[in-house]
Amino acid sequence: MLPSNETAPRAPLVATRNGRRTLEFMPGDVQSEMRVDAPDALVLAYTRAIMCFALFVPNPRHILMVGLGGGSLAKFCYRHFPQARITVVELRADVIALRGQFCVPPDDARFTVVHADATAWLQSVRASVDVLVVDGFDDAGLPPALGSERFYGDCRRALVDGGVLVANIFSYDPAYPRMLERLRLVFDGRVCWFGGAAGNNRILFAVKAPRHGHAPRALRVQRLVERRLGLGAGWLNRLLVRAVVGWLAGRM
Repeated sequence: MLPSNETAPRAPLVATRNGRRTLEFMPGDVQSEMRVDAPDALVLAYTRAIMCFALFVPNPRHILMVGLGGGSLAKFCYRHFPQARITVVELRADVIALRGQFCVPPDDARFTVVHADATAWLQSVRASVDVLVVDGFDDAGLPPALGSERFYGDCRRALVDGGVLVANIFSYDPAYPRMLERLRLVFDGRVCWFGGAAGNNRILFAVKAPRHGHAPRALRVQRLVERRLGLGAGWLNRLLVRAVVGWLAGRM
């Protein structure tokens, strides 16, 4: 039972139109979109931009995702990173129940969907994740707990040295400046993004730098991207995103 001052979350809506299937929490507010004839393709620009994590960590061994949604990122990674173990943590059982409609693969030896609150689940994870994607939106936006200093600290502890946190945040979110400040604090300033790559979605990449020793590839890429917000122009960054997704798709 919910506390008296809280309302039940909106039930997810699934709609299929013109060969596209969408997951929405409010009519017209698309959370995830799938091509029915190509279920593993990335349709939305922000999902393609997230895949730029491959520039930082080309061959991840363990990818952890917070938020399943329609499973676009999970499906793409499952297909194009065959060497990786993929764990998805999803809070809502009613969203997990839709995985069949969105062609999300069943759990197996390297793919698992966990029904849990990521803010609690992550607290016990230590230095075992190469890429951690935070894309846990609901009908009200990004829950404040997924942008807290404590949560970002748990994310950092979950990453291996040279691992990268990928955080999807709306650039117009009033809390965005504070979330960016927290990320920079927790990750020692090692935060960057590709300007203009995904519209109102700001995809932030935060690298866990080792305290000692040689700078890993992810840290070197972070320094390059930070200087000019990628390639220095939004249209060039969008071309880069397309090239990265095409490169990953062509690896199969």
